[in-house]
Amino acid sequence: MSIAIIDYGVGNLRSVEKAFTSQGIEAVVSRDEDVIRNADKLVLLGVGAFGYAMDSLRQLGFDQLVIEAAKTGKPIIGICVGLQMMFEEGHEFGVHKGLGLLPGRVVKFPEGVRVPHVGWNQVEFRQNHPVFQDLSDQSFFYFVHSYYIEPADRSCVIGETEYQSRFPSICGHENIVGVQFHPEKSQATGLKLLRNFAEM
Repeated sequence: MSIAIIDYGVGNLRSVEKAFTSQGIEAVVSRDEDVIRNADKLVLLGVGAFGYAMDSLRQLGFDQLVIEAAKTGKPIIGICVGLQMMFEEGHEFGVHKGLGLLPGRVVKFPEGVRVPHVGWNQVEFRQNHPVFQDLSDQSFFYFVHSYYIEPADRSCVIGETEYQSRFPSICGHENIVGVQFHPEKSQATGLKLLRNFAEM
């Protein structure tokens, strides 16, 4: 089994790589198209602004690699902005086109809600999913974000979190899944989630 963490110049890739290797799971940070294409599973990490992350991914042609991998049934996990990029569009500093793997858009928390949402918060599991294997409902994970998913089809919502109002914190469909939090910063619970993804 091989896991490729897509290196398109955005995100703290090494911390995610170390999180996998701490669990005895081989993962490699790569911007080699062949390595990414031939990997058994993909990790799409993102931090910062949605539009910048998407532009960086497109410049290397990796957006099409991810879309192709998703269509062939390859397991893919998006982390933080990586989850957001899986949707159709992001409304951060303008409107930007996403990967379109899931229906919906990414919008800013409403006025009156303190942003960014930073720190530990709970995730309520809304449906069964392999990434939840041996994890307790209402588990705590570490969040850092100011934008959230507004899905067009709520069937993709796998987990939700309360932050003045409820927002989707885990989304997915079949072979693709994305988390708004940072599993690599979420101690034992986050490491277990990454292990579960590796074993999907």
